[in-house]
Amino acid sequence: MTKPRIAIVLFNLGGPDRPQSIRPFLVNLFTDPAVLRVNPFVRPFLARFIAAARVKPATRNYAKIGGRSPLLELTEQQARALEAALPEYDARCFVAMRYWHPMSDAVARAVRAWNPDEVLLLPLYPQYSTTTTGSSLSAWREAAAKAGLMKPTCTLCCYYSDDGFVRSMAGIVRRSWDQARASLPDDLNLRILFSAHGLPKVIIDGGDPYQFQIERSVAGVVQCLGIRDLDHVICYQSRATPQEWIAPSTEEEIERAGRDGTAVLVVPIAFVSEHTETLVELDIDYKELAERVGVPRYFRAPAPNSDAGFIAVLAGLVRRMRGFGPGTCSHVGGRTCPGPQTDCPFARADPRERMHSR
Repeated sequence: MTKPRIAIVLFNLGGPDRPQSIRPFLVNLFTDPAVLRVNPFVRPFLARFIAAARVKPATRNYAKIGGRSPLLELTEQQARALEAALPEYDARCFVAMRYWHPMSDAVARAVRAWNPDEVLLLPLYPQYSTTTTGSSLSAWREAAAKAGLMKPTCTLCCYYSDDGFVRSMAGIVRRSWDQARASLPDDLNLRILFSAHGLPKVIIDGGDPYQFQIERSVAGVVQCLGIRDLDHVICYQSRATPQEWIAPSTEEEIERAGRDGTAVLVVPIAFVSEHTETLVELDIDYKELAERVGVPRYFRAPAPNSDAGFIAVLAGLVRRMRGFGPGTCSHVGGRTCPGPQTDCPFARADPRERMHSR
């Protein structure tokens, strides 16, 4: 019996592969209308101005981890592990990065050349945002049309409260919690900081469901942990512009922990791979901040990367997507966000796609 031939496209942010790539990577990032929401005639000039201002600090950050981002290598490892977890299919995973190579144009051509029976679009962003998943999918639709890729396609928008995802994250957190707790005196409190990448408040106020979905992910993980009277908080990192961002910031929560005299375990709840926000911002910058403000001990849970539990989650999502058929789906099929989240892809339904109902 012939196995279904399935192309699985894994979407992620991307990162510079050498120091010379940092400036063009930043230009690509800030040229994205989903990220820099200004007049389109002004955007290219402003993007280059912002990128130029950020090249030196970004170069210093990447120098701390070898001068390049590890994200592509880690995502390729996830791709190979996912293929191995789907023996019932002739499955091939393609990695499409948003702001640096391999980008959607080249990947769409590669998928067409492989000639699958169907295409599954699987973002490596568990929580949907117009700035991440939404932007990646828009770029993919344009690239697929340009490449003439005309295959039945199912698009997963989010899996923030998927039972498997919540359990896999809770398992990673629990292991880190137990290790941290074992090294601390019994009378020293340990607080979990669930840290996610921040967004300007205006984007959330405009209906982006990201913050809602972050809160639901954390609620699920906390419930799954089952730790009585768990001291925890959600916070947001990586502020990049002077406008108001969603709060509290991770820096503010680290400073509060210092005042409270509590140890902290930082959990990257929205990142499924290590990159500069975890390896530099969390492991170096925030650890140094914690030491300065008197946090007794600082711990950090790892990102899932190719954790067997997380790869099993992705494999389960692939099987479920095939059951939903072509169109756009969430992890349960239809819309999961409440009405005010007007930038949910189900609220902004593309009439060319069939949206699955619950």
